[in-house]
Amino acid sequence: MSVISLVVQAGLVAKAVLLILLGFSLMSWTLIFMKFGMFRRGQRESAQFLQAFRAAKNLTTVFDESKRFTRSPIASLFQEGYRELSQLVKGGQGPVAQWPTANEPRVAAGDAPLYKEPIDLINRTLRHASMREIARQERNLIFLATTGNVTPFVGLFGTVWGIMDAFASIGQAGSANLGAVAPGVAEALITTAAGLGAAIPAVIAYNYFVNRVRRQATEMELFSLEFLTLAERILARSR
Repeated sequence: MSVISLVVQAGLVAKAVLLILLGFSLMSWTLIFMKFGMFRRGQRESAQFLQAFRAAKNLTTVFDESKRFTRSPIASLFQEGYRELSQLVKGGQGPVAQWPTANEPRVAAGDAPLYKEPIDLINRTLRHASMREIARQERNLIFLATTGNVTPFVGLFGTVWGIMDAFASIGQAGSANLGAVAPGVAEALITTAAGLGAAIPAVIAYNYFVNRVRRQATEMELFSLEFLTLAERILARSR
């Protein structure tokens, strides 16, 4: 007996369960492909942006270049930090475009309190942008977790209902041999298999994407530290 014939011969409740599981599976696979494409494009554009950022000599040029990387969370992070830094430097009437030299001093010991607040402002801006990007990347991942947790029980419900129906039919027929029991049990167990088929890919994808989000959060934290060092040197010079 094929799987298709088992589905066709299944009862009304089992078919309803299978339709629900099919809906969960289709939605989870759609989300998996969308998220995978988003992370892949974001990673590629972030690598390209970092290459341009570290090769450039002018922050304004980097800012203009960053607008091309619309899917890069690090480029978005830089744009927020650059806008905040520009406001602070313009307030002090100093240039923000020129890249500081490698041997340029960061902040004189006596001037550290003067720049503590501006650096804190930039740091808060970067943290806010980073949290927003992480929230965007985590969006809809809860559906994969829900699919992984719920669909096995939905399939089990269909199995229990099918077995109950099979035993009720056996009682009415007055026959308990294996030939009479097997078809009903097989029809019932198909919902359990369908539930596991929907849950397993969703759990694997959820764990994979959560790991990617954590890795991206680490990369944004490292870039924030790099940008803060650069901003501190620019603020010290613009004084």
